[in-house]
Amino acid sequence: MAERSIIQKDFYRESGQWLSRFQIWKKCINPNLHFIYILRKAQQHGKNPVSGIFWKFILRHYQIKYGFQIYPETQIGEGFYLGHWGSLVINPKAKIGMNCNIAQGVTIGQQNRGKNAGFPIIGNEVWIGANAVIVGGITIGNNVLIAPNSYVNFDVPSHSVVMGNPGTIYSNQNATEGYINHKI
Repeated sequence: MAERSIIQKDFYRESGQWLSRFQIWKKCINPNLHFIYILRKAQQHGKNPVSGIFWKFILRHYQIKYGFQIYPETQIGEGFYLGHWGSLVINPKAKIGMNCNIAQGVTIGQQNRGKNAGFPIIGNEVWIGANAVIVGGITIGNNVLIAPNSYVNFDVPSHSVVMGNPGTIYSNQNATEGYINHKI
């Protein structure tokens, strides 16, 4: 079997099916998938002076159109899934692992001062609910569910659920079970 592209792996998360290039283009009617396709193309061509500028220009247009502020410099693992479109901000220095789901209204950002100055590092199989805020030089472990409207500016161990503002951590070995489908 041929090696799958990162775009195929991202699109697999949505449907649970391996898609051809033509099938991927057909799915690009969906704003979430369309944006992921363009983001991955901008990342793929980032070092090429001609095609890199072209894809960054196209990406900028769709950042404005769909409300996603995600830059090609952001390190995002394969199997990336955006649940809904609109109003999403991810700092370009943040790192996001594999099989992560991010809902609308989420901010993953920088903290400029204090003990947690810096950018978040988010592990694998993390589900981030609507309007959650994750800020600072913190680490989110693997298999973590961050509930909607949670504020997280502290490290979160693997196999946890975070709820509330300020966030409270609850240990749970099956934190994302049933939330993250079609894993890569």
